[in-house]
Amino acid sequence: MTSHINSLSRRQILTLAAASGITLSAATLVGTSPSRADQRLKIGTIGAGNLGGAIGALWIKAGHEVMFSSRNPDSLKPLVEKLGPSAHAGTVEDAIRFGETAVLLAIPYQSYPEAGAAYAEALKGKVVLDAGNANRSTLFEEATQNGIGVTSAKYFPGARIVRAFNAANHRIFTSNANRPAPRMAIPIAGDDADAIAVAKTLVDAAGFDPLVVGGVKDADKFAMGTEGFGHILSATELAEKLGVEAPAPK
Repeated sequence: MTSHINSLSRRQILTLAAASGITLSAATLVGTSPSRADQRLKIGTIGAGNLGGAIGALWIKAGHEVMFSSRNPDSLKPLVEKLGPSAHAGTVEDAIRFGETAVLLAIPYQSYPEAGAAYAEALKGKVVLDAGNANRSTLFEEATQNGIGVTSAKYFPGARIVRAFNAANHRIFTSNANRPAPRMAIPIAGDDADAIAVAKTLVDAAGFDPLVVGGVKDADKFAMGTEGFGHILSATELAEKLGVEAPAPK
């Protein structure tokens, strides 16, 4: 994470720190490696199925705290016991409050209208990593016509949406996280620069290299059903595949 912090602007670092409840010293801002405690982030998930559970587990492995959510939190007891003391279970409302850094949206896409009606107000101003895919859902036609990122933003107005962790399935994420360099790239897209900075940090923490594809409207480049979906490539390779600028070498 330190190398990533060094690549961010001072404003982005302070924004990420504020969102995460972290106090950064002047030494950290000029590049001194922060302590383990300084790196501990708090993330909530809406959804604790295959994808939410897999990505949450990777964040916990990296030393962060995750609250998984369900309408019946008791059903998550086996998951949180398996993942240890940094894993928590709660209602969706609990997880949104807990997610000071960000909230991972990992529910079936056809549930977005219902979830938006219930939770959009609580998510206003929050960084929301939107991992849903519209394929085979009742919203497929709308997402195809208007763009999947734009459609997600419609149902969660005021949330700082970043499309992330949607371009592969949970098994691929689990088996490729933290692989030897070059790491697998995760495409992300969003309109809020500071939310993008948070998303990049969380992609890195999960064991991947983030590739910023563009704004929310550009999320269609790696939506399910497109040629940009489902690749296990490095950031340089994926950038070439998607026709976007490759990240600078680390």
